[in-house]
Amino acid sequence: MVYPNRRSPPDVTPPPLAPDAALFLDFDGCLVDIAPRPDAVVVTQALRDRLAALYRRQGGAVALISGRDVADLRGHMDGFEGIVAGSHGAELSLRPGRIQTLHRVDFDAGPLHAAAHAAAAPHPALLVEEKPHGVALHYRDAPDLRAFVDEVMQDLADRNPHLVLQPAKMAVELRPGGVGKDSALAHLMTLEPFAGRVPVFAGDDTTDEPAMAEAQARGGFAIKIGDGPTAAHHRLSDPAALAAWLDASLN
Repeated sequence: MVYPNRRSPPDVTPPPLAPDAALFLDFDGCLVDIAPRPDAVVVTQALRDRLAALYRRQGGAVALISGRDVADLRGHMDGFEGIVAGSHGAELSLRPGRIQTLHRVDFDAGPLHAAAHAAAAPHPALLVEEKPHGVALHYRDAPDLRAFVDEVMQDLADRNPHLVLQPAKMAVELRPGGVGKDSALAHLMTLEPFAGRVPVFAGDDTTDEPAMAEAQARGGFAIKIGDGPTAAHHRLSDPAALAAWLDASLN
């Protein structure tokens, strides 16, 4: 998968967040440190308070855009009043308790989940992450099984042509085609209170690169969290550095 203008820029600190900007944030590896398992992430009260303060400061123009499904993300971020786009933009939650589907393919993910579990069964170190619109296979605890995971997921992709492969950090995912974090950002920019604002996106993974490019194409800026080539013009070292930048914008 190719993203425009990816390079390895120096650690260019982003400018202060303007009060009239639209802020879009990834979750894993961005707001929280990546955990050994998706359900093991640590969400601190300081993070909850930070997002609440940002929501007030930005006039509600704060959204989470994640590869996690909406229900899972809302479960970790209970109390967050902003919009959540989940499953790489396939799902949208304008308010807690409400989820709408943004893609047109309707299928039963059960057989896909079962096939992934069956393929991973001989390797207990692999983790199958079931999603409403796809599945992810994590090899963080078994990096030597990357080639095996690639083969398994390619086979599942061949059997489910409405899904596309999405490489991620120590994982490969199958997600609906025709959606992405870039399309989620573009859609949210048509809604209040985001419309007419300058977008700012922060993310850490290859799944975030399209949204980074989209934010910058709209006159905003993007922040890469961590190492690696990126389309973003700015970089911060880790979630703690992002938190410090956000806190500085609040002061």
